[in-house]
Amino acid sequence: MYHKDLEAWKKSIELVTKVYSETKDFPQEEKYGLTNQIRRSAVSIPSNIAEGCARGSDKENVRFIDIALGSLAELETQLIIAENLNYIKHTSLYNDINTVSAMIIGLKKYLTQKA
Repeated sequence: MYHKDLEAWKKSIELVTKVYSETKDFPQEEKYGLTNQIRRSAVSIPSNIAEGCARGSDKENVRFIDIALGSLAELETQLIIAENLNYIKHTSLYNDINTVSAMIIGLKKYLTQKA
Protein backbone atom coordinates (compact mmCIF):
# COMPACT_ATOMS: atom_id res chain seq x y z
CA MET A 1 0.00 0.00 0.00
CA TYR A 2 1.47 3.32 -1.07
CA HIS A 3 0.48 6.31 1.06
CA LYS A 4 0.22 8.77 -1.83
CA ASP A 5 -2.56 6.62 -3.32
CA LEU A 6 -4.71 6.84 -0.17
CA GLU A 7 -7.58 9.33 -0.13
CA ALA A 8 -7.15 9.68 3.65
CA TRP A 9 -3.55 10.83 3.11
CA LYS A 10 -4.55 13.22 0.31
CA LYS A 11 -7.36 14.79 2.36
CA SER A 12 -5.11 15.11 5.40
CA ILE A 13 -2.53 16.95 3.27
CA GLU A 14 -5.32 19.35 2.23
CA LEU A 15 -6.23 19.75 5.91
CA VAL A 16 -2.63 20.71 6.76
CA THR A 17 -2.66 23.38 4.05
CA LYS A 18 -5.92 24.82 5.39
CA VAL A 19 -4.60 24.75 8.96
CA TYR A 20 -1.55 26.78 7.95
CA SER A 21 -3.80 29.28 6.21
CA GLU A 22 -6.17 29.57 9.20
CA THR A 23 -3.33 30.08 11.68
CA LYS A 24 -1.24 32.59 9.74
CA ASP A 25 -2.91 35.55 11.43
CA PHE A 26 -2.70 34.22 14.98
CA PRO A 27 -1.08 36.63 17.45
CA GLN A 28 2.71 36.81 17.22
CA GLU A 29 3.05 35.74 20.87
CA GLU A 30 1.45 32.40 19.89
CA LYS A 31 4.06 31.67 17.22
CA TYR A 32 5.86 29.17 19.47
CA GLY A 33 2.75 28.26 21.45
CA LEU A 34 -0.66 27.38 20.14
CA THR A 35 0.12 28.17 16.48
CA ASN A 36 3.06 25.78 16.50
CA GLN A 37 1.12 23.12 18.39
CA ILE A 38 -1.84 23.25 15.97
CA ARG A 39 0.44 23.02 12.96
CA ARG A 40 2.44 20.15 14.43
CA SER A 41 -0.73 18.19 15.17
CA ALA A 42 -1.97 18.73 11.63
CA VAL A 43 1.34 17.72 10.02
CA SER A 44 1.45 14.62 12.20
CA ILE A 45 -1.71 13.22 10.60
CA PRO A 46 -0.49 12.56 7.02
CA SER A 47 3.03 11.91 8.33
CA ASN A 48 1.83 9.00 10.46
CA ILE A 49 -0.30 7.61 7.64
CA ALA A 50 2.79 7.65 5.42
CA GLU A 51 5.02 6.11 8.07
CA GLY A 52 2.53 3.34 8.76
CA CYS A 53 2.36 2.45 5.08
CA ALA A 54 6.14 2.32 4.90
CA ARG A 55 6.40 -0.13 7.81
CA GLY A 56 5.50 -3.15 5.71
CA SER A 57 2.98 -4.86 7.97
CA ASP A 58 -0.70 -4.22 8.49
CA LYS A 59 -0.24 -4.45 12.27
CA GLU A 60 2.38 -1.68 12.23
CA ASN A 61 0.28 0.33 9.82
CA VAL A 62 -2.73 0.16 12.16
CA ARG A 63 -0.54 1.38 15.02
CA PHE A 64 0.43 4.49 13.05
CA ILE A 65 -3.16 4.98 11.90
CA ASP A 66 -4.10 5.11 15.60
CA ILE A 67 -1.43 7.76 16.16
CA ALA A 68 -2.84 9.77 13.23
CA LEU A 69 -6.30 9.58 14.81
CA GLY A 70 -4.82 10.82 18.08
CA SER A 71 -3.22 13.76 16.28
CA LEU A 72 -6.56 14.53 14.65
CA ALA A 73 -8.22 14.65 18.09
CA GLU A 74 -5.41 16.91 19.33
CA LEU A 75 -5.91 19.22 16.37
CA GLU A 76 -9.64 19.49 17.01
CA THR A 77 -9.04 20.25 20.70
CA GLN A 78 -6.47 22.92 19.90
CA LEU A 79 -8.79 24.57 17.37
CA ILE A 80 -11.53 24.72 20.00
CA ILE A 81 -9.05 26.43 22.34
CA ALA A 82 -8.10 28.89 19.58
CA GLU A 83 -11.77 29.59 18.99
CA ASN A 84 -12.36 30.16 22.72
CA LEU A 85 -9.47 32.64 22.69
CA ASN A 86 -11.06 34.41 19.70
CA TYR A 87 -8.09 33.68 17.43
CA ILE A 88 -10.49 32.12 14.92
CA LYS A 89 -14.21 32.14 14.34
CA HIS A 90 -16.10 28.89 13.85
CA THR A 91 -14.17 27.32 11.05
CA SER A 92 -14.87 24.85 8.26
CA LEU A 93 -11.86 22.92 9.52
CA TYR A 94 -14.20 20.96 11.79
CA ASN A 95 -15.94 19.55 8.70
CA ASP A 96 -12.56 18.63 7.22
CA ILE A 97 -11.55 16.98 10.49
CA ASN A 98 -14.75 14.88 10.44
CA THR A 99 -14.13 13.87 6.83
CA VAL A 100 -10.51 12.90 7.44
CA SER A 101 -11.49 11.06 10.62
CA ALA A 102 -14.07 8.96 8.77
CA MET A 103 -11.54 8.14 6.05
CA ILE A 104 -8.85 7.13 8.53
CA ILE A 105 -11.30 4.99 10.53
CA GLY A 106 -12.34 3.31 7.27
CA LEU A 107 -8.70 2.63 6.44
CA LYS A 108 -8.15 1.19 9.90
CA LYS A 109 -11.16 -1.14 9.53
CA TYR A 110 -9.89 -2.29 6.15
CA LEU A 111 -6.42 -3.03 7.51
CA THR A 112 -7.78 -4.75 10.61
CA GLN A 113 -10.08 -7.03 8.60
CA LYS A 114 -7.31 -7.77 6.14
CA ALA A 115 -4.86 -8.88 8.83
